[in-house]
Amino acid sequence: MSMNTFWQRNSRLLVDCAMGRTPADVVIRNGRWVAVQSGEIIPATDIAIIDRRIAYVGPDASHAIGPQTRVIDAAGRYLVPGLLDGHMHVESGMLTVTEFVRAVLPHGTTGMFVDPHEIANVFGLRGVRLMVDEAALQPIAVFVQMPSCVPSSPGLETPGASIGPEEVAEAMTWPGIIGLGEMMNFPGVVSSDAKMHAEMDATRMANKVIGGHYPMLDLGLPFHGYVAGGPQDDHEGTRVEDAVARVRQGMKAMLRFGSAWHDVAAQVRAVTEMGLDARNFILCTDDSHSATLIQEGHMDRVIRHAIRQGLQPITAIQMATLNTAEHFGVSREMGMIAPGRYADVLIVPDLADFHADVVVARGQVVAENGRLLIDLPRVTHPEWALNSVHLRRELKAADFKLATPATNGKLKAHVIGVIENQAPTRHLVMELEPCNGFVHADMARDIAKLALVERHHATGRVQVGLVHGFGFSQPCAIATTVAHDSHHMIVTGTDDENMAIAANALAACGGGQVVVLRGEVIGRVELPIAGLMSSERAEVVAEKASTVLKGFQSCGCMLNNPNMQLSLLGLVVIPSLRISDLGLVDVESFTMIPVIE
Repeated sequence: MSMNTFWQRNSRLLVDCAMGRTPADVVIRNGRWVAVQSGEIIPATDIAIIDRRIAYVGPDASHAIGPQTRVIDAAGRYLVPGLLDGHMHVESGMLTVTEFVRAVLPHGTTGMFVDPHEIANVFGLRGVRLMVDEAALQPIAVFVQMPSCVPSSPGLETPGASIGPEEVAEAMTWPGIIGLGEMMNFPGVVSSDAKMHAEMDATRMANKVIGGHYPMLDLGLPFHGYVAGGPQDDHEGTRVEDAVARVRQGMKAMLRFGSAWHDVAAQVRAVTEMGLDARNFILCTDDSHSATLIQEGHMDRVIRHAIRQGLQPITAIQMATLNTAEHFGVSREMGMIAPGRYADVLIVPDLADFHADVVVARGQVVAENGRLLIDLPRVTHPEWALNSVHLRRELKAADFKLATPATNGKLKAHVIGVIENQAPTRHLVMELEPCNGFVHADMARDIAKLALVERHHATGRVQVGLVHGFGFSQPCAIATTVAHDSHHMIVTGTDDENMAIAANALAACGGGQVVVLRGEVIGRVELPIAGLMSSERAEVVAEKASTVLKGFQSCGCMLNNPNMQLSLLGLVVIPSLRISDLGLVDVESFTMIPVIE
C-alpha cells in the first residue's frame, strides 16, 4: 500500500487509536525511546500500534489497550527504529532477496536499499525485474535502485547484457524503484557523456535519488565535475578528506563496513574529530558475505563498529535510520519512531553493545533473541536464471599460459596488488624471468596467475595476468563467477593445471566459487542463479562458503575474506589495475596495457 493510499483509508484509524477510541493491535510499554528525530533518549515511553503503523508515542498508552491488544513489556530497554542499509548488493551475500531478508531481519534490519547491478550485468532489465518482484513480497521494505552502469565501463569489458537511458526511464515507473544505482562511470559523467547524463536526467524527472560512486583519490576538478553531474551520495571514500569533501559539496557520505570493505574508522573522524554535522553521514554495508550475516550481523554490526570508533550511540543510530530515510525521501514512512510511520521497532538492552532482543516489523513481532518467528514467501526462479555459465569448450591448462615477447632475460610485468580490506588495488611493476617463452607464478615472491574467462557469450576468450597479495604457498587455484561487475569467471592460482581444474569444476556446477588444492576440489559453494546467488538458506550458503574460505587458508592465504577481494579484480571502475575479458586495464588512465613489456 502506498503512503497516499494508506492516509486516504486509515488516517482516522490512527487518530482514533491515539485518542483511545479504537484499541491498538500492539502496545509496547515502559521503554526508553531513542528519538532520533530530536536526538533524545526519553524514558518511560509507550508505543501504540494499529494496522502496521504507529498511532501514539508517549508516557502512557493504557488508553489504547483493549481486550485483544498484545502488550509487550520493554522493561526499561531501549526502543530503537528499525535499521536501514542505505547501499548494498544482495548478490554479494550469495543469497536471494528472500534469504537475505531471512538472515538480516533477526539482527534488526527492517529496510534495505539494494542495487542489483550484479544480476543486471548478467541478464539486463529482466534480471532487475526479477529482483524487484521478489523484493515486493518481503515483510520489510526492500527498495531497489535501478542499475546505471551496465557495462560499468563501456569499451573495457563485455557484459552479459546492457542497460541504457530507455531502460532506466522504464524502470523509474515501476513500484519499488527508489532511484538510480551507483553511477560508476565517473569518467562518463565528467566528460559529459550523453548516455550517462540521460540516465541521470530520467532519474531527476522521476524525482528520485541518483547514487554515486567516485573511487578516485583526486578531489580536484574531476571530483567537482562529477558532483556537478548530479550524484547525491557516495560510498567509495576511504579517507577522512573523502568524507569531508563529499559532505561539503552537498552529497551524503556513505560510510561502509561490509565483510571486506572497512571504511568507517578513517572517515568517521570527520564527525568525531572535526565536528561536521552527523546528519549528512549514512552507514551502509555495500557488500556482506553470508557468513558475516550469520556469524556477526548486519547493520547492528555496523553500529557496534561505528560506536567503537568514537560516535555517540544515538548518532550512530541516526546514521543507520533517519539519515538514510530522509536521503531517499521515505522519512514519512520509516526511519524514526513517530506517529504514521511503519511500526518498525527494536527492543535493545544496550545501545553500545547493540543487539536486538525483539524485532517488530510493520507491527508484527518477527524475531526474538536472534530467531526468526515468521514464514517468508516461497519464490521460484525461471529456468533462464539458472543457466548462465556459457563456455565454448572445456578449458585446458594451455588456456592459462602467459606468453612473453622474449624467451629469456628479465622482463617488466604489470601486476595487480591486492590491498586487504579495501576495494582499490595497487598497480605494481615487477621484474620477472620467463622460462621457455612463458611467465609462471612465483610463490616465493607471492605472485600468482590471474585469468578472466568470458562466460556470457561463449566467445572462448581467456585473458591471463598476474596478481600479488594472496600469499599462496601450495599448488592451488580458486575460481569464481562472482566477479564484479561483469561477472565473468575469474580464476587465480599457482599453476595452469589447477586453474583448469577449478574453472571446469565451477562451470559444471553452474557458477559460484571453487577451491582446488593439488588437483582436488576442497571448497565449493554452488550459486546457480545467475552464477551469483543460491536459493538455499543463509546458514547453508554460509557453511558452503566457509569451505571456500578454509580452502583459501589451506592454500596459504590468510587475508580477511579473500574471496571478496578476488571477486573485485575484474571491477574496471576502481583504481588502480584490473583485468577484463579484453585485457589488463589501467583504471587511472582508463586504457588497456600489456601484462608483460
